[in-house]
Amino acid sequence: MDRLEFDLLFRWFVGLGVDDPVWDHSTFSKNRDRLLDGAIAAKFLAAVLAQPRVKRLLSSEHFSVDGTLIEAWASMKSFKPKEGNEGDDRGGGGRNAPADFKGEKRSNETHRSTTDPDAKLYRKGPGMEARLYFIGHGLMENRSGLMVDACLTRVSGHAERLAALALIANFADRPAAITLGADKGYDAADFVEELRTMNVRPHVAQNTSGRRSAIDGRTTRHPGYEASQRIRKRIEEAFGWIKTVAGMRRTKLRGLPRVDWAFTFAVAAYNLVRLPKLIAGASS
Repeated sequence: MDRLEFDLLFRWFVGLGVDDPVWDHSTFSKNRDRLLDGAIAAKFLAAVLAQPRVKRLLSSEHFSVDGTLIEAWASMKSFKPKEGNEGDDRGGGGRNAPADFKGEKRSNETHRSTTDPDAKLYRKGPGMEARLYFIGHGLMENRSGLMVDACLTRVSGHAERLAALALIANFADRPAAITLGADKGYDAADFVEELRTMNVRPHVAQNTSGRRSAIDGRTTRHPGYEASQRIRKRIEEAFGWIKTVAGMRRTKLRGLPRVDWAFTFAVAAYNLVRLPKLIAGASS
């Protein structure tokens, strides 16, 4: 808003004349809340995919799903005991007082962030530092690698599989079976069985690390399974762009609805960046 007062290039970009008054900054906050209430991000993504030239690029039979961690806009100092557990809080006074968490057991059951209560504590892997995260989920069609649906949830052990079922359900209402590719994290018997009841073939990577995979020869013997396993990795390209170029590695918004809104907009933006080359290639 400050740049609009003196930068002619900024004024030209938004359509303001040299002498036109600049909007009040609160206009953007009010518009953001209206966009959030109207689920505009999801509608915008759907509108992009509904364009005739785009629909021709999409597969209606083969999909891939995955999730990615989005770091919350909240510090670990804000992760404090819930009501009734105040005795565990070792922080001192002051607005930004030092905190010593050494030896303190903290979990999502006993603690929560005072900055963003929707964010949950999660550790990416053994020996790695735990941070406050959300999980962004994306559904990709396999023909062109475009994202066809997205959502964001709180972190939990079942969040990715539950979100995957919700995302693919919108595309499974058809007589012919469709396929869904996914990584080893989705290799769970209940998830695989639920997909089959929806007439979705679970092209999930086999997780055989000390356990029996829920994916057997009924699935792996088909050539399409190998193709799904190869193509599903392209969804990582989308997540890479969304987290680096679109700035979603660590969100600057708070609360699940707002972060979900921003994540879905970033997914739509990823499609828009890729579409010119895809459309040109289809026309040639």
